Amino acid sequence: MFGKHSIHRRKILQAGSVGLMGLTLPQFLRARTSVASAAVDGTATFGRAKSCILLFMWGGPAHQDTWDLKPDAPSEVRGEFSPIATRTSGIQIGEHFPLLAQQTDRLAIIRSMTHPNVDHLTSTHFLLTGQPPPPSGNLDDDWPNLGSVLARLGRGAGPLPPFVSMRPKLENDVPRFVEQSHGQFAGWLGETYNPLTIDADPSRPDFSVGDFELQPDVTTGRLNEREALLRALETKVSTTGDGAASVMGEHYQRAFQLLNDAVAADAFDLSRESDEMRDRYGRNPHGQSVLLARRLIERGVPLVTAFWPNDGIKNVSVYWDTHSRNFVDLKDRLMPVADRAFTALLDDLDERGLLDETLVIWTGEFGRTPKVGQRNSDAGAGADGRDHWPNCFTTVLAGGGVPGGQVYGASDRHAAYPAAAPVKPVDLMATVHHLLGLPPELTLRDAQGRPLVVCPGDVVRPLVG
Repeated sequence: MFGKHSIHRRKILQAGSVGLMGLTLPQFLRARTSVASAAVDGTATFGRAKSCILLFMWGGPAHQDTWDLKPDAPSEVRGEFSPIATRTSGIQIGEHFPLLAQQTDRLAIIRSMTHPNVDHLTSTHFLLTGQPPPPSGNLDDDWPNLGSVLARLGRGAGPLPPFVSMRPKLENDVPRFVEQSHGQFAGWLGETYNPLTIDADPSRPDFSVGDFELQPDVTTGRLNEREALLRALETKVSTTGDGAASVMGEHYQRAFQLLNDAVAADAFDLSRESDEMRDRYGRNPHGQSVLLARRLIERGVPLVTAFWPNDGIKNVSVYWDTHSRNFVDLKDRLMPVADRAFTALLDDLDERGLLDETLVIWTGEFGRTPKVGQRNSDAGAGADGRDHWPNCFTTVLAGGGVPGGQVYGASDRHAAYPAAAPVKPVDLMATVHHLLGLPPELTLRDAQGRPLVVCPGDVVRPLVG
């Protein structure tokens, strides 16, 4: 638009991209122009959470080796790990979560999650939206991610985007798995409400998120001149009767604001954290993603998702998808990293007075087969692995008004199916909506103008107090 003297043309997030669909900076700023909905249902925890951090364990953690051990089951079911006592009497979790064992007074452990989908790419849709994946298989037809819903409702303040997704891509990544899993984006709400996606590794010394400072050849005065030129062009276009021109103009103005905003520049700068704090979270892609998530919600971002990255180690199971090496990888590569980051986040939020108003969700898209070596999908499992298993798995909630120190629901003696109080993803999402202050009848319109109830589930009352 400004010819050869235009602002640096790299994407505003050099370390990633603004959504999978080519979302521009002014477009995602448009996400905060809608009027927020409000409702009161008489429950003290309604709307208690001002923000949400979703820790998504790509690949599906083995629930019977992490949160829901079965020490009395046959050896092919119970596996190699033992349960350990926790801070909460009567609650035991896996031995390779020793730090989280001291956090259970803050946790609500849901051991009866269930849905019917065994495929990575589509089962994510259940956990990220609460709804079944659309039959078309088209990402544009997906139900909107929770973050997109919050963006559509105008949540968030200041220059930062209302929905940020971190999914670092590393050496041994599987692009199809990372990029095409359903439920990550705005779907039928439209690409305006897609997340700001960061795909660089925040643990790298050279990690940066875009050009939040002007390039050397662009002075503040020159930027102001360009802003004035844009306003003049928009004024001329608006005389043609294009009602959208003035609306887009507002978002371009906010884009200019973001370029020079000190809050935005600071939010993504992990070098401002002490070495001690960075060490607490873990000097690895997941740990530093979780730390960055805290920085963002602290500065007003309503929802941040930290997807588990493939750690780049070749010839091993990727993510939490432990079709082989289940016990080796859980013990050495997966559980210690998750244990440290989740614990650091809870302590850090509490120390900053943010835990009561920040909902933290730890989940994967499903669990793993009851028996080691059991086949339940096309991928199967080796003699030392577990296959996909959506029939029963564990999700954990903390903060945001959730009563801690509880286990909700139960699996059967082989951790194969819910034995008590099954929780479907739509009911989990309804519970999350409640905590974030979204009314149960919340209705949004799709691109064709059809009104759709976003989450027709039932709130799980013991999880909201």
